Amino acid sequence: MDDQEAVRTALGEMLGVYGYAVDLYESADVFLASPESPNAACVIADVRMPGTDGIALVRELARRALDIPVVLISGHADVPMAVAGLKAGAQDFIEKPVDDVRLVAAINRSLAVKFERQATSQAARDAEARFERLTPREMEVFDFVAQGLTSQAIATRLGISARTVESYRAQLMEKLQMDSVAAIVRLAIRLGRVTP
Repeated sequence: MDDQEAVRTALGEMLGVYGYAVDLYESADVFLASPESPNAACVIADVRMPGTDGIALVRELARRALDIPVVLISGHADVPMAVAGLKAGAQDFIEKPVDDVRLVAAINRSLAVKFERQATSQAARDAEARFERLTPREMEVFDFVAQGLTSQAIATRLGISARTVESYRAQLMEKLQMDSVAAIVRLAIRLGRVTP
């Protein structure tokens, strides 16, 4: 988005040539008011616009918990402005005139980071759902494993044999689709069952 129609049009045409589906907005306020805004994959925004500026847009998207990477552009860039934009959470900061190769690279990096976050988040949600399917005894063993106890120490605490504990460990690892104690610890921290 850019308040200058010629810049918007040029960027839209250039990104279209690279295969991106592009929606053009004359301001951050118009974008934020659009029902389509939460579906944006990436936003290219001028830092200086009437109303909500580019840096304020980055902050507003974060406040709304929208995972939309923002690449800021500016014809009046200076180091403090670039630092402020990046500190606010922008993925990149590019000076005008915008180099198309640099912009496309910034968009691709932004999308890669976004998709990686989404994949990690989905994997964590899947692991949490699998955790809920553990039996109460498997959950007990899970908690002890996450605390770093050996099978023998777990067996002593639960009053069962170490071989039985090993069986529970194997079952819960299979159910959780995990192959290491480190993965169990990360899930236990995420679930709030142990403190880091």
